[in-house]
Amino acid sequence: MDNIVGKKSTLTWAVHISMAFLVALWLLPTFGLFVSSFRTSDQIVGSGWWSALSTQERQLPAIRVAGDEVQKDGRFVIEGRLFEATNANVSAWGTSSQAPTKYGPGETVDLGDGVSLTVQADGVYDLSSPVSFGDQRLPRIFSTAATPPEFTLDNYKSLLLDPKNVDGMGKAFFNTLTVTIPATIIPILVAAFAAYALAWMDFPGRALLIAAIVGLLVVPLQLALIPLLKLHLALGIGKGYLGVWLAHTGFGLPLAIYLLRNYMVGLPRDIIECAKIDGATDFQIFMKIVLPLSFPALASFAIFQFLWTWNDLLVALVFLIDSTGETTVMTKQIVELLGTRGGNWEILATAAFVSIAVPLMVFFAMQKYLVRGLLAGSVK
Repeated sequence: MDNIVGKKSTLTWAVHISMAFLVALWLLPTFGLFVSSFRTSDQIVGSGWWSALSTQERQLPAIRVAGDEVQKDGRFVIEGRLFEATNANVSAWGTSSQAPTKYGPGETVDLGDGVSLTVQADGVYDLSSPVSFGDQRLPRIFSTAATPPEFTLDNYKSLLLDPKNVDGMGKAFFNTLTVTIPATIIPILVAAFAAYALAWMDFPGRALLIAAIVGLLVVPLQLALIPLLKLHLALGIGKGYLGVWLAHTGFGLPLAIYLLRNYMVGLPRDIIECAKIDGATDFQIFMKIVLPLSFPALASFAIFQFLWTWNDLLVALVFLIDSTGETTVMTKQIVELLGTRGGNWEILATAAFVSIAVPLMVFFAMQKYLVRGLLAGSVK
């Protein structure tokens, strides 16, 4: 019955359900990171991102009453505030860690010897005594506050736009663009010429070159890092952008040439031959015919190369040797944030989302060419 026209097999439904599960598995943490990037530090610590739209209650750290005493109506009074937030409300409070929610807001508590303490809903407290407090130890206040949902753009402003930002993420963002854009364009330019030559030009050793390129696809990146770094240092380009551009170009060229060559071989031979009969040179054929028709393959490789270089940490650590932080990329900066600012979750969440936002935009803008480019040459 599974093969009846108009009915989907059980396997088809299983595939659809599996794909929906995988999409949700990927989308939920990404959406959570997006929501967390707009929340304050207190909200991130106090509750999960799924409760961002609800009022949150959290126990505040104990605060010892402090301040200058003044005389009011024959009593000595010390006034203060539990928290700075103006939109938070005290839901319960207490004077002991064993009963931190014993009293309600606005309730006046007798602490003995005529001393009374009142905590209002807005966090303002009032400690009153018939005699001067002098040097005596003042009580502590334990409180639970309810805060409404709050979203802010200050995380992004501090991260990307603040020139005094000590985290350096704004500079790291532009450093990453400086590395990624040339490291994506250069291998595409070189690979496009090489792929056309291997696909449509006859010359001795072409088959050996194709075999060598296929063999380079399986060479581990880590195997070539140290020899390549020594070569760059000998040439004087091992501590800057030029070295990392050439490194990414070298590591990306085998896949680029292989992918583009397979696509160009699949182009109609009649078009190429007619152009040659009309007197077109190989360069003219490449620029006016082959290159425009190969845009899907170029776009698919551009997506992969952009993602690899944007998310790269290993190559940047090896070839961007800089102790001043002037060429630090985002992946390295986020690792440093984890070590130095591990408690500032709002900064970490914003930095992590910024690091994935750009690749996501590039992928969704060019994803329609991805499958066409990857399947190039698979079907004749």
